[in-house]
Amino acid sequence: MNALCLVKQVPDAPEVPIGDDLTLRRDLVAQALNLADASAVELALRLKETLGGRVMAVTMGPERAEGMLRDLIARGVDEAALLNGPAFAGADTLATARALAAAARVLGPFDLLLFGRRASDGETGQVGPMVAALLDVPCVVNATCAQCDETHLRARQLTENGSILWQARLPAVLTLCEWSYSLRLASLRGLKAARSASIPRLRPEDIGLDCSLCGLAGSPTRVIRLRAPDKGARQTKWIAPEQMDSFLREVIASKP
Repeated sequence: MNALCLVKQVPDAPEVPIGDDLTLRRDLVAQALNLADASAVELALRLKETLGGRVMAVTMGPERAEGMLRDLIARGVDEAALLNGPAFAGADTLATARALAAAARVLGPFDLLLFGRRASDGETGQVGPMVAALLDVPCVVNATCAQCDETHLRARQLTENGSILWQARLPAVLTLCEWSYSLRLASLRGLKAARSASIPRLRPEDIGLDCSLCGLAGSPTRVIRLRAPDKGARQTKWIAPEQMDSFLREVIASKP
């Protein structure tokens, strides 16, 4: 079982400055491993213990993201790579998915690609499914637990109405909920491996990707305006269930 964990550093701060191009200035605040991604890494490590194979972690980010990758090696990940360079900066979810899918093709093959179900700084939940679509492989999102054998993935998916048990043929993409698995601590052996590990930097040309498809240049999404939310508490009116009908009639009648 060869697994690839696609992880992300997210701001570890309540507020993040905005640059002149209306993108987040992540370099000005502390960063931490996205919580849902930590859950995905732990599942990968457990599958390796059960089925053998290797676990690789890849992130797209600035130079300081190397520290996060070394920490994951200390916790049991076998190898890591960093997608790094100005061409990757400012990427929306589609440009990010293109880069990660291209990296998976070059660094693989992998039996399972693991993501957190969402990043705390974006909350879109789009990158994992987009990578699956680009690679033309099955995808299960919002998983609370999963198992694999040599040919299939079985995962329980959280839904609004309960859960669904899915089975998919490998290779596949899986996105994990934040609370699914708790990432283990680093070991002494892992810390030693992390210090000496070689973590390559990959540019777009290293993964066969045109720069026009990366970063801000390759992002069809544009932030054109920002507006601060209205301050203060919401105006809330508590009503009993039997008052709902008359309340809705009042709201509808008040609309112009």
